[in-house]
Amino acid sequence: MYKYLFFLTASAVPGAALAQDSTEDALAEILAAQDATGPAEQPADNGGEQITIADQLVPSITVTANGLGTDIRNTGQAVTVIDREELVSIQGADPTRALQRVPGVSFSRNGPAGAFTGVNLRGAGSEQVLVLIDGVPVADPSSPAGGFDFGSLLTGTVSKIDVLRGSNSTIWGSDAIGGVIDISTRADTGMQGSLELGSRGTAFASALAGVSEDDFYVGLTGSWYETDGFSSAASGTEEDGFSQIAVGVTAFYDIADSLELSGHLNMSEGLLDIDGFPAPNFTLADTAETQKTLRYWGDIGLTYYGADLTLRARYSRADTDRSNRADTGTLSFESKGQMERADLRGEYRLVGGLSAAFGYDYQRNQYETSFDSFAQANIQGAYVQLGWVLGKLAVHAGGRIDDHDFFGSETSFGGDVSYGLKDDWRLRASFGEGFKAPSLFQLFSDYGNRDLQPELSTSFDLGIEKGQRGTGTHFALSGFRRDSEDLIDFVFCTGLLPSPCSPGQFGTYDNTERARAQGIEAEAGIDVVGTLRISGVYSFVDAEDRMTGLELARRPRHFGTLFADWEAGFGLSLGADLRIVGDSFNDAGNFTQIDGYELLDLRAAMPFGDNLEVFGRVENVFDIEYETVSGYGTAGRGVFAGVRAQM
Repeated sequence: MYKYLFFLTASAVPGAALAQDSTEDALAEILAAQDATGPAEQPADNGGEQITIADQLVPSITVTANGLGTDIRNTGQAVTVIDREELVSIQGADPTRALQRVPGVSFSRNGPAGAFTGVNLRGAGSEQVLVLIDGVPVADPSSPAGGFDFGSLLTGTVSKIDVLRGSNSTIWGSDAIGGVIDISTRADTGMQGSLELGSRGTAFASALAGVSEDDFYVGLTGSWYETDGFSSAASGTEEDGFSQIAVGVTAFYDIADSLELSGHLNMSEGLLDIDGFPAPNFTLADTAETQKTLRYWGDIGLTYYGADLTLRARYSRADTDRSNRADTGTLSFESKGQMERADLRGEYRLVGGLSAAFGYDYQRNQYETSFDSFAQANIQGAYVQLGWVLGKLAVHAGGRIDDHDFFGSETSFGGDVSYGLKDDWRLRASFGEGFKAPSLFQLFSDYGNRDLQPELSTSFDLGIEKGQRGTGTHFALSGFRRDSEDLIDFVFCTGLLPSPCSPGQFGTYDNTERARAQGIEAEAGIDVVGTLRISGVYSFVDAEDRMTGLELARRPRHFGTLFADWEAGFGLSLGADLRIVGDSFNDAGNFTQIDGYELLDLRAAMPFGDNLEVFGRVENVFDIEYETVSGYGTAGRGVFAGVRAQM
């Protein structure tokens, strides 16, 4: 019998404005026939001996590709995995410093740390990317477009980030138009901790403690971050700070050899200084406004491991409360969003390398704001996917149907194929459909339209790859295309015939837009000499509004990262990351250009014995002035140093 644990715990979560599953949760759900150490192998029989925690932490496994625990070489989809070791080497609390090493990923931020940060996959909007944290959908239903804010997601308790690029609603349902980002939090044993101090009055600390025996695991995690920041308004002088504390508990218990109970409970609270648009000019400027975000999320699950059948049932819930205060300290806006979800996933081994994965989920989203009364919408869906592994060939194909309270039913189909060649080369291809349900704000607010249909997408990609990321000689080249339709946009009522507006509305949301994103992604890495490794990623993304022919806002056509790491014989490690981003436009009309930029970061680390390490880095070495959103400030040169220990 083979058992995989859930690794469910706390991470620092979003706080500013907007916000789906899994750590190793699908590992706990399903043991797929293609879960192997190589594309052609099947799991070995261990004679009934219980698998230890260490045995189960297999870094090459990813769960975002198809909903199963799968060797990354057994999927034809474009997936990048950033593990804990790489996160530690990069240093810092900001997850975008790691995500910039992933092909096809670009981002924009409205000011300093903690400010709203949107992550785009292959030109898809940040609200069209499904984000999962430890099995719990983390979108805030009270946010206008239902996206996820990476601004206050910190890396201190993160063990792994999986990034799937391409539409994949077949397995994951709503929101997976651009792809899926799966964030797994840490579930180690022993005690670990780190403390970092640096520029702009920044302090970042994280800690972990975990205990395990043959039949249970209990772990605690926590992080604390505080910075004085800098002005969100590029023209301002007032510092806009940010602080956040997050705590969580993880537990699982083997009720019997074939039955496991698991769950986690987490809380985070963040306080962010923000700038506004004060009278009389109503342009972005220094203000003393603040935003407080309080989040609770968690789940409980029960997993059955049979000889050929694996089943897991789970209930999860996430609450997000946000409150904004004006310069005077009076409450100016308040919102409450809640998600409840029940799901069942399973996998049945048929014959040989043939398996069938299946699942059902029911999700209820609710919201209420200072200006909008309580409203909710429910969506439920079911999927089936067949997988076949034969030698160096792996194939998956599946379909899904969802039913929503307002727009009715939507179907999604997808498939992928991977074939291994000589000398560790691999061909891969995938096709996927995606959809995004209208947000509660788009449906029920004063500007809402209850006749909205879901946004839809169809994506294709084709790639070739040699080796594996992060080791030996690695090369990957992909071409992709995604067509989207029925995109939801705000429209003014005047002159619209027929009008989607209700009586009294001057504007509403409607399915009016179409877009296309196509391009190439390249990734390479090589061990030059000794312990010197040089790697790089480059992306060309042509993201176009097909109604106007203009470029989509804040989507650079060219961007990439070069990074190098070297380790001396006595333990000293040195590294550098060079981020290069081309020009883009700030607005849909392409009136305001955002100039491209180049940023260089340097870092170093030195161990002292087996349990202590000192580290430091310099960000934006040449103190470059740049923007990712027009009018909003960005960080200048920063120097940081810290220490981490374990026992």
